Amino acid sequence: MADDPPRTRIQQKNRAAILDAALDVFSQHGFRGATLDQIAGAAGLSKPNVLYYFPSKEAIHEALVHGLIDIWVQPLHDLDPSGDPVEEILAYVGRKLDMSRQMPRESRLFANEIVQGAPRFGAEITGRFKDLVDEKAAVIRGWAEAGRINPLDPYHLIFSIWATTQHYADFDVQVRGILAPVGDAHFDDAARFLAALYRAALTPPGVR
Repeated sequence: MADDPPRTRIQQKNRAAILDAALDVFSQHGFRGATLDQIAGAAGLSKPNVLYYFPSKEAIHEALVHGLIDIWVQPLHDLDPSGDPVEEILAYVGRKLDMSRQMPRESRLFANEIVQGAPRFGAEITGRFKDLVDEKAAVIRGWAEAGRINPLDPYHLIFSIWATTQHYADFDVQVRGILAPVGDAHFDDAARFLAALYRAALTPPGVR
């Protein structure tokens, strides 16, 4: 029944509740540590009710991961080859940091999956995700060859952006433990810091 579109409002509500609860559980415990009982309890449903919508823990996880992939790669899709190179890359940094601020559970879900070897979406990484990164790396390389940004390796630049932005979601406890911020104020500080960092790294000396 998990593959059938919901036919009633109750079915839609229950399926959404299961996926939201599972996002909490998987992001906290990882795939291996999560159980159907935990997901059912978080969703406020019985385990048999959860199994009515999804036949297994694996099916729930797969629905979450594949439902998020398009959202997760959209910020890189939005890197515009016709825009100003430095501003486009800084805007990408900002979009990624915003995702860490607004979607920390999703970030940790992906991080947990990657740490485990990406058994449930490895084909996406080596397939269309790699194709997108290759495409945008070529754009960044072209900007560098034209002298519009410093000659940085485009792949490692992208990896560094992932590392410096997703850190604020994946290591949230550590960040908050050290900074003791009020609410999410540290994200504003991070945005200013990362913009200055990448602007300095990207801007050719003669343009500064």
